[in-house]
Amino acid sequence: MAGEIISVRELPNYLAVNAVLIQQFNQYRDTDEVRRSHYFSGRYENIYLDLDKVPAMQTVMQQAHCFAQQILNTSQELKRGFWFNLMLPGHVTQPHTHDDDDEYLSGVYYINAPENSGDLLLNIESESIQVHPQAGKFVFFPPDISHQVTENKSNDERLSVGMNFGIEIDDI
Repeated sequence: MAGEIISVRELPNYLAVNAVLIQQFNQYRDTDEVRRSHYFSGRYENIYLDLDKVPAMQTVMQQAHCFAQQILNTSQELKRGFWFNLMLPGHVTQPHTHDDDDEYLSGVYYINAPENSGDLLLNIESESIQVHPQAGKFVFFPPDISHQVTENKSNDERLSVGMNFGIEIDDI
């Protein structure tokens, strides 16, 4: 069942891309250039930076867009959004879904994922699927699946990117 719902892919040349992403993210992470949302358990779960501040995200999002088209079996242009998720030691991400609007596919891309930095839990019906993060990996899943991230028990920061994809609808 989970294999049909969850799709795992890898970004080619992720080591070089991730090194630049970390540098670009760190340059702005504590500035007024970021927007934050979803304050739970003493931290903001979503950190938004414009693409011009983190141009290396273009590589990630272009590849994610291609994967999303394959998964959704469409050649149609997809609208997309992304945000960073920084988890310090002791942090968790609360259970939630991404089906608030018109999302067709959700995903996460791992930039830095130290050992024991928190697993992705996908709650599918009565089953909980545990996904161990790995730098350079994408995990895609339907937006209506409740998911969360377990506690970062490492001594290091974990950095990932959440993303959503939807179908572009032309204005009539």
